[in-house]
Amino acid sequence: MTGSSTVFDFVIVGGGIVGLSSAVALQARFPKARVIVLEKENGLAQHQTGHNSGVIHSGIYYKPGSFKARFARAGNQSMVAFCREHEIEHELCGKVIVATRPEELPQLEKLFQRGLDNELDVQRIGPQALQEIEPHVRGLGAIRVPSAGIVNYRQVCLKYAELIEASGGIIRLGSAVRQVIEKTDQLEVVTQAGEVIRGRFLINCAGLHSDRVAKLGGVDAGMQIVPFRGEYFEIKPDKRYLVKHLIYPVPDPAFPFLGVHYTRMIGGHVEAGPNAVLAFAREGYEKTDFNLGDFSEVMRYPGFWKLSARYWREGAQEMLRSWSKAAFVRSLQQLIPEITADDLVPAPAGIRAQGLKANGDLVDDFQIVPGHRSIHVCNAPSPAATASIEIGRYVAGCVPA
Repeated sequence: MTGSSTVFDFVIVGGGIVGLSSAVALQARFPKARVIVLEKENGLAQHQTGHNSGVIHSGIYYKPGSFKARFARAGNQSMVAFCREHEIEHELCGKVIVATRPEELPQLEKLFQRGLDNELDVQRIGPQALQEIEPHVRGLGAIRVPSAGIVNYRQVCLKYAELIEASGGIIRLGSAVRQVIEKTDQLEVVTQAGEVIRGRFLINCAGLHSDRVAKLGGVDAGMQIVPFRGEYFEIKPDKRYLVKHLIYPVPDPAFPFLGVHYTRMIGGHVEAGPNAVLAFAREGYEKTDFNLGDFSEVMRYPGFWKLSARYWREGAQEMLRSWSKAAFVRSLQQLIPEITADDLVPAPAGIRAQGLKANGDLVDDFQIVPGHRSIHVCNAPSPAATASIEIGRYVAGCVPA
């Protein structure tokens, strides 16, 4: 093993958007602190951050008072302010959540009320008003959310990294963490290359591997990460005119995913999706990707089987959409009847690092777990990118002065 005599004040594991934003916030609170970010890949934002749809969320879906509700609402404003300050391309294009069947109208009304409870600017609109702003969408009613927007979160991460290094922080790529040794007055973090990084405090923002890093640090996260792949299609350029806002269906209140939807992207293209299927590897972006260790871990986890028993019908529908483009298109046609299979080409998939409890309950909020000399951000799927500045500030605020 090799090591340095430097003792860092903060060792941050994970070079995604939450790890980087936490580093920025720690430097703001402790300007003289020595900060290092360890990222196992050879580039930043390679997983959840770099594969998401780039939405600046409003926070309408989340339980009032939860981390997600608070941090998404505040994060929407702080992310837009950050992009303006640093001249990062973004757009507040707005969003519509559309009811296409009569049985969805009560849930749409509940969602509208939740938006009001979360102190958001939300507007209930009827079919005619929906047609005026989205001529190709068919619906019985909708909620308009003007504060929703789009951005390229990779660009945000590059700016975070620039700020970290400008303030004296170090970002170390290719540094997968393999061991965490807690000593009397400091920690030793051992990387895959055998390097020993010494620090006084550990911040775990390892995303898809956050539960494993917590375990290395002797902390029970109270959940296990189960990877769900979200598959997308891109709309061909000559049909992009069909989508003017972000267009979402009314979500199933019993299911944690938002359903297939249409997302405008920075750069002009439009994506449709995602579904949500179990990935057979934590970094399984392709249908054929398989990691025996990851897969076995899920199969041995009692929470997975309890979840499967509860949602097997929904899971079967998601699998059908994964293997049948026609089924995927039928879901999309509920919102825009004109869309056809010929209008769509495959787009890169993403992986959602979803926390699952042993009793089969999906962790529905950000899970931030304190350790003795550590803080572990163990469940930070969407809207964590939107909320990244607020999560970082919260994490920095949890560190003893």
